[in-house]
Amino acid sequence: MDTEHELRFYNLYAQLASLTQIVNQKPDIPRIESILNQISAMFRLSKGVTHFYKTPADENSGNGEIMCSYDTGKEGKPVHMVRFVTKFMSITTMTVYMSEDEKPLSEDEKFKVDLTMRTVLAFISRNRLQNIAEELAFFDDMGFRNIRSFFRFIIWKGVPGKLDGKAAINYNLRNFSLINEEYSRKCGDMALINHYRHMEHLIGTGGMVARLGGDAFVCICDQHDLQDILDYLNDAVVVIDSSGQTARLSAYAGVFYIPDGYTVNVPNDIMGKVMHAYNIARNSAGSNIVFFSDTLMSDKERSRRIQNMFPAALANNEFHVFYQPKVNIVTGEICGAEALCRWFHDGKIMPPIEFIPILEETNEICKLDYYVLDMVCENIRKWLDQGRKVVRVSVNLSRRHMINPNLLSTLITIIDSHNVPHEYIEIELTETTTDVEFKDIRRVVDGLHEQHIYTSVDDFGMGYSSLNLIRVVPWNVLKVDKIFLPLDGESSDSTRSVMFKYVVAMAREIGLECIVEGVETPAQLELLRKNHCELAQGYLFDKPLPIEEFEKRLDRRTYPI
Repeated sequence: MDTEHELRFYNLYAQLASLTQIVNQKPDIPRIESILNQISAMFRLSKGVTHFYKTPADENSGNGEIMCSYDTGKEGKPVHMVRFVTKFMSITTMTVYMSEDEKPLSEDEKFKVDLTMRTVLAFISRNRLQNIAEELAFFDDMGFRNIRSFFRFIIWKGVPGKLDGKAAINYNLRNFSLINEEYSRKCGDMALINHYRHMEHLIGTGGMVARLGGDAFVCICDQHDLQDILDYLNDAVVVIDSSGQTARLSAYAGVFYIPDGYTVNVPNDIMGKVMHAYNIARNSAGSNIVFFSDTLMSDKERSRRIQNMFPAALANNEFHVFYQPKVNIVTGEICGAEALCRWFHDGKIMPPIEFIPILEETNEICKLDYYVLDMVCENIRKWLDQGRKVVRVSVNLSRRHMINPNLLSTLITIIDSHNVPHEYIEIELTETTTDVEFKDIRRVVDGLHEQHIYTSVDDFGMGYSSLNLIRVVPWNVLKVDKIFLPLDGESSDSTRSVMFKYVVAMAREIGLECIVEGVETPAQLELLRKNHCELAQGYLFDKPLPIEEFEKRLDRRTYPI
């Protein structure tokens, strides 16, 4: 190569080296490609191809990224190849081609081509590793943005004015485990992917959506898009397989309208607000979507106070068990009772609605459930020893217990510690627990049946898949929620009347005991008789009673019918 060509090469190479060494700044790719084209032309090359592989296994399988840095369109054969392996075991290769009618590379030319190729490979490897680091740090294994991606967005935008007109949402897909169980895990993954993509479409470039894990997500969106997004979260149809099969999804969601001029002190500031609103939506019987407000913050402080008070209250026996009788409406006899918890604090009774939902937010509710079961067993043992007529008592269990692998052994230990015959205990599981895997519920129910302990499904009709729940799980008792019980004077052909009739008939037909909650009037009692439902519970007979009053009912044995 003559001196002029020599000077030209090193001038181009110096520019290339300078451009490929820039860090923390977007590289000038068009300029780099222009220099490569000029150098390739100097050495009569027809094409240059680069492969990037994340792992050696990807290289072996040919599963990598292909880039063509230079191509004249002429046919050629490979004349030189460079392979670059990083300490993270990513691999980059570059192969250059030359037409067979061109003069072969001299040793000096091959040196300069090799130098250029190694410089480019180092640049490509560094940039691809940055991309990999970005993926690992800000995306999960399914390609969804993660919580760090959400926090980064907040940090970038979190100065006064940058989040004006935005809203944040924390949400969880309801009963998503049913898709995995009824169809397959693959269908579940596709449902998540299609849901995520549609959320990205609805949000657009003005925000982002990130996955917290499982079927939980958080997002930032423009407020003018919020209604469309919430409509989608309330009721969405997603494709779950390649044949086009669909499933319906809805969500519990907490929403925060970000005020204009809002300053983000720490990213968790916004996250804390939407998570608090979400938890209320998730654990309350009201709307599935809750908007954050200052009132919720005062509720949060109150929740913290209740949770702080609970351990001492439990140790000081401030929780008392009340009993609400269950009555056979044919004979008037007390045929059972439901154990209900009341908190006596500073001389006052704290209603369950004031503390149960708060304890449901943590595993403290499990401690309370065990405490109530222990008190019930202690009382039953006392009644048996006194020679009283004893009836079966139902005890409620929170859905929080379902993930405890030792639940069955703990329940049996408590019951047996009082030497209570198992047939006097009934465990109530709330029907709204269907978001838990059915196999977990069935495992618990099957285990209780083996021990001759009754089980009942409470609040039937309130959950996502009521019929599927009683199809899959072998309950003993079905408790019909009062929402199905027609009001006095309601037409016999009203929707509620017809549903009540057939729910009771179905329970009887499949061999379940059927008891109706919330019976308050003689007309409702007559309706139960008309539909051949023999068991009732409600204020028509008695409210939940302290133990002394309930014992009087046991001694009396019957109600006037």
